[in-house]
Amino acid sequence: MAHVATQAASIPGKGPTVTAARAAKAPQPVTAPPAVDPNREKALQILSKSIYKELRENGYQPKQIVALATEIISLVTTDIGDGPLT
Repeated sequence: MAHVATQAASIPGKGPTVTAARAAKAPQPVTAPPAVDPNREKALQILSKSIYKELRENGYQPKQIVALATEIISLVTTDIGDGPLT
């Protein structure tokens, strides 16, 4: 069984002293996601159309493009499931 340190530590704004074990369990503050930049949204639309057009011009069929999009969504879903994005 692991040994948990119980040395007293002072945590600013949390009262006089808190044990290290209790401090480790303290909830982390929740930060709001950054505001969505409208320019970034527009850039994503332009990029998407450009990629689609390039794929079609290079002979990719709509089903193949859907397969690519599905794979990208799968990768993003896995990334989101791995933990908080930074």
